[in-house]
Amino acid sequence: MIYLPHDPPDWVTLFRGCKAEAFHLEVRDAYAVPTESDRFRRFLAGEPALPDEHKDRWNDLIRETIGRGVTVSRVRVVTVPHTDYHRWLLSVTDTNTEAGEDIRYVPRHLAAEVPPDDWWLIDNERVVYNLVNEQGKPAGLAVTTDPGIVGYSRSVKERLWGLATPYAEYVNQ
Repeated sequence: MIYLPHDPPDWVTLFRGCKAEAFHLEVRDAYAVPTESDRFRRFLAGEPALPDEHKDRWNDLIRETIGRGVTVSRVRVVTVPHTDYHRWLLSVTDTNTEAGEDIRYVPRHLAAEVPPDDWWLIDNERVVYNLVNEQGKPAGLAVTTDPGIVGYSRSVKERLWGLATPYAEYVNQ
């Protein structure tokens, strides 16, 4: 496994190296991403949203990636009732899907066993773990091509994808 201590993670390099598919599994009920903290606080306070340059850059990267013919998808395993963080994410995920990400949801109680960590499965060849520190803040990435880990991640992806509900349908339930 290779540790990439970049803060923030170098998503541009990761995605530009992707040839066919990038799949993200999210399993945490909350994240402590510094670039999200003010927008999350405003949501909780009932204040209007502010422009989000960080998310705009992310969505531009997704459009670029999809423009090269790469699919980008993710499954969020969520606790129901939703945490404040996931209520906020549901309110802002529309821009991700408009950029071309296929984001789906699985309620935790329906998901059975899920891994304890978030990861990206890139081209079904490598797993990139999103590392966090004790406070839940991003702490870099760890990359592996270990066939056992890659195979396990593929099986988790396939199982959860089959249970998942697309964002547009899920948000309107």
